Amino acid sequence: MARKMLIDGEKGNPNGEETHYDFDLFVIGAGSGGVRASRFSAQYGAKVGICELPFHPVSSEVIGGVGGTCVIRGCVPKKILVYGASFGPELQDARSFGWELNERLDFDWKKLLHKKTEEILRLNGIYKRLLANSGVKLFEGEGKVVGPNEVEVTQLDGTKIGYSAKHILIATGSRAQRLPIPGQELAITSDEALSLEELPKRAVVLGAGYIAVEFASIWRGMGATVDLFYRKELPLRGFDDEMRAVVARNLEGRGINLHPNTNLTELVRTEDGIKVRTDHGEELMADVVLFATGRAPNTKRLNLEAVGVELDKIGAVKVDEYSQTNVPSIWAIGDATNRMNLTPVALMEGGYFAKTVFGGEPTKPDHTNVPSAVFCIPPLSVVGLSEEQATEQANGDVLVFTSTFNPMKNTISGRQEKTFMKLVVDSETDKVLGASMCGPDAPEIMQGIAIALKCGATKAQFDSTVGIHPSAAEEFVTLRSVTRRIAAGKPKTNL
Repeated sequence: MARKMLIDGEKGNPNGEETHYDFDLFVIGAGSGGVRASRFSAQYGAKVGICELPFHPVSSEVIGGVGGTCVIRGCVPKKILVYGASFGPELQDARSFGWELNERLDFDWKKLLHKKTEEILRLNGIYKRLLANSGVKLFEGEGKVVGPNEVEVTQLDGTKIGYSAKHILIATGSRAQRLPIPGQELAITSDEALSLEELPKRAVVLGAGYIAVEFASIWRGMGATVDLFYRKELPLRGFDDEMRAVVARNLEGRGINLHPNTNLTELVRTEDGIKVRTDHGEELMADVVLFATGRAPNTKRLNLEAVGVELDKIGAVKVDEYSQTNVPSIWAIGDATNRMNLTPVALMEGGYFAKTVFGGEPTKPDHTNVPSAVFCIPPLSVVGLSEEQATEQANGDVLVFTSTFNPMKNTISGRQEKTFMKLVVDSETDKVLGASMCGPDAPEIMQGIAIALKCGATKAQFDSTVGIHPSAAEEFVTLRSVTRRIAAGKPKTNL
């Protein structure tokens, strides 16, 4: 996109006269990215305003909360529930380590839910204080763009107030979507799943992404019967195929019923719960049906197209490498742009926006070698290229190194669940192109591996690194034998 980059210090008036604005920056959306951009811009000396919808654990077009999806109804509460779900199997394993658990152990879902709500309220308060301490003016209400340098905030009492800003930043994130089938209103999304009044005994999950496998693991770990339906042969499309197969085996090993190549066609309310029908003619009963079928950019009510901002076919804001839209004064970051929908990426984009516009140092967000984790039980974590991506992109042959082993804890507990690790290497340069792990502590280990890949580490440098013993992580520096060598350009699978 060829356009003028309007940065702080330049005059927006073509006649060279300085235009007065209420704010140097006005941000719509106080999630992770919006808060980061606001605070960092203020630290550069900008006068910043930000608006956010009123707080509620379950979002809608008119309620949200400072902290956004990740803090209120995403990563943070989800991880709390993952911790809660992990204790059940851990307590079973503890018997092999000498712990006598003779008395009955009961799980109190409402107690965990209460503690989760306390934590997100605490974080919501922290985010508000971070903004206040940075000198950012917070407005509670719904914001929309009414001009290249004008925003309108509808306050809680319904009154509308307009503000002018030299720069406007869209950071409104994304919202969960529902599958358009008969009875869709009987299903819930991840928002409601984090705030259910009762723990379901029978759960049906539709989807194959992060949210689907995570909630399947959570509910199964808490004792529910879980059926997971997805359209492809394996869950987690877009991840390394071999790692996807490992996750599927682990889900089944934990007692989750997998239904690949299957979609839901109808939900019907009955006295016994929700009757679920599939495209294979199957029927089963559930207390809860979770639609984890993707998210869409939260841009419908922002009035962006009316002021000339280009959106793509799903409503994502089109931006250039610096997060600038085709309207020079309007910018966008995070899930609203549908580039790489991860909280730490939104944080990066927000920080780089501030540096570009107010720090006098134009900086492009770097979306390469971004690590990520799927908090199923046990978790999957990756960084860099999958084997399929490496095979398509590498100039030379691709070397694949793998290791599968029983974690030390499992050798005592008897749990039949192996850890799997993988390195993908360019044979010509010896550069490590990608790393993957599925097993306990995978995200904690992968964060360190990500630094190595960001620095361009070679396989020889991995091999020369002394391991920590005994640990699972040391396997990454002791992978000596090539599992397979793949000729460049081999077609990618599509499981």
